[in-house]
Amino acid sequence: MTAKKFRELLWKSFHIDTDVEEKDKQLSHSKKTYIVEIKNNKDALLILNETKIMNSQNEIEEQINDRNRILAQLENDISVIREGRSVMSYLDEIDIQLADVPKMYLMSVRKMVGPDDYPLEYSRCYEHIFKRIATDKLTLSGPPMVLFHSSEYTPEGLDTEFAVPVKEYATGTRDFCPGLCLKTVLHGPYSGLPSVYAKQTEWAEKNGYIYTGALFEVYVTDPSQVTDESEYITEVYYPVKKNA
Repeated sequence: MTAKKFRELLWKSFHIDTDVEEKDKQLSHSKKTYIVEIKNNKDALLILNETKIMNSQNEIEEQINDRNRILAQLENDISVIREGRSVMSYLDEIDIQLADVPKMYLMSVRKMVGPDDYPLEYSRCYEHIFKRIATDKLTLSGPPMVLFHSSEYTPEGLDTEFAVPVKEYATGTRDFCPGLCLKTVLHGPYSGLPSVYAKQTEWAEKNGYIYTGALFEVYVTDPSQVTDESEYITEVYYPVKKNA
């Protein structure tokens, strides 16, 4: 469990107050188990310090992992060049399909998001959405998804909609009718998504299709439930129609 996740779970599970006492609350980080019992503000500060240390450790681990991924990609590119192939040849391995996506109801939050604000907004918006779903006793009909209503950042950010499909039409939900879409299933880390976008754009231009709606990503795999980024499964959809 990452430090970020530990902190989120901690503050969801405990209310910091001088008279609060919660027993038998357990949160795990790596192979350790943290049993937290809050009795006063001093204990709360100790917990905050612990999460800060864990967060710093996690950031260092992420930086190391990022550098390792870059090195691995460079080694792969060098190998490809030695074989006489283009470094962009990996795009040929990305599969593009046409899929008819049916109408669905979305409980969502749409807002402008800055490039550095996505981690916070993911957590904040989905927490709000799932609380609404629980309060209104709605039924999930699919995994979380994000719709990108603009392709470029403006000074205000990127027009982004965080959404969860539900079975019932209720106050706060909206119809979503994607229809015909380009579909690609990405197996692996989210760093592969830009390549998918590039391949879908290339495929659409080559085959005479134009975009008709917002690109959206469906997060089939919950990152907190897998141990390696290679296990991530993400579906990428782009609504299209045949260019007349």
